[in-house]
Order: sequence, then C-alpha cells, then structure tokens
Amino acid sequence: MFAVRLIDDVELRPLNPWHAGEFLANLDRAREHIAPWVSPSFVATDLAGARRVLQRYADRWACDDGGIWGIWSGGTLVGGVLLVSLNAATGVCEAGCWLEPAAEGRGLVTRAVSRLVDWALVERGLHRVEWRTNAGNARSIAVARRLGMRRDGVLREVLPGPQGRIDLEVWSVLAPEWQARRSAADGRTSRGGAEAR
Repeated sequence: MFAVRLIDDVELRPLNPWHAGEFLANLDRAREHIAPWVSPSFVATDLAGARRVLQRYADRWACDDGGIWGIWSGGTLVGGVLLVSLNAATGVCEAGCWLEPAAEGRGLVTRAVSRLVDWALVERGLHRVEWRTNAGNARSIAVARRLGMRRDGVLREVLPGPQGRIDLEVWSVLAPEWQARRSAADGRTSRGGAEAR
C-alpha cells in the first residue's frame, strides 16, 4: 500500500514508527558504513531509539516539516530517503539518504531521491531542494551530480566530527532546473520511442 516501485523487486514506501524493528535491523547492518556521514541522533542503537527517530519524522510529516521513506528490496528494508527539513513558507527543503552496503551499486538511492525531489518540486510545489553532505562523502556527492544538482559552496568546519571539524558541501536543484531536466528526459524518451518504431 502506498508503494512506488523503483526497480524490479525494490519499493519506496513510508517508514513509520511501527517499522522500528525493521529500521533497527537495517541500521545494525549499516551502522559502521553510515556512521561517519549521518547525524548520531539518527543512528539508533535500540528499539526505543529507533521508534523515537521514526516518530520524530512522523511528527514532522504531520506538521508539513519533513518526512522519511524506506527502500525495501525483496521485502527487506535496506535504506531510505528523508526530508530532513521542509519549509513551505520559503519553498525550501533538504533531502538526505542512507543505504546499507549490500544494497549499493544498483542506483537505488539516486532513483529514490529523484522520486523525492520530483514530489517536492512538482507535486508539493517547493522551489529548492538542498543536499548537504560531508565534503569527504564521495558517494553522496555523486548522487547530487547524477540528479543534476549544482554545488552552491562549502560551509568550512561547520560541524564537529570524530577527527576534527567537518566541511559541509551544499548542493541544490531549483524547480525550473528540475522541470527543464524532466522535459529534456521526456524528449529523449519520445525520440527514442519514435526511432524504435
């Protein structure tokens, strides 16, 4: 129910507090892999903590301030995407993601974030989606590039980290840019279909 197929047996669907057990199991498989890149408050270590994280995003969704969706592959939660924040008054939101190592290399995050950006800019009518990432997170930066985002700049040493202060890169895509990209992709699809006939 309320699922969007990404590829084959992979779905994007809401991640709710009652999924806390599945979310914790996913975090346990991903913990070491994602810990350097995500907020410590996100990486719950027990069932109550996992439920609190999911409840926080459920509350944000109810307040039109954010949200969280899981990526299920073959019925197993392997990662997800989230709106870290959403400000309807300014038309700006921040997207994020996580994925366990076994699910990498299939384009799942790029597909899922693309659906999220599409929802935010087209259906929800926001103007700007931001992507903030540790400057050392090559995989996250690659997702931003694949989605046609532009690098706005670097917030130097903005966050404390285990090995010192962290630089944060800010990437974004604006609604007109996203629409142009969609139109170009639709045009390629149409021409490809005509050529195939």
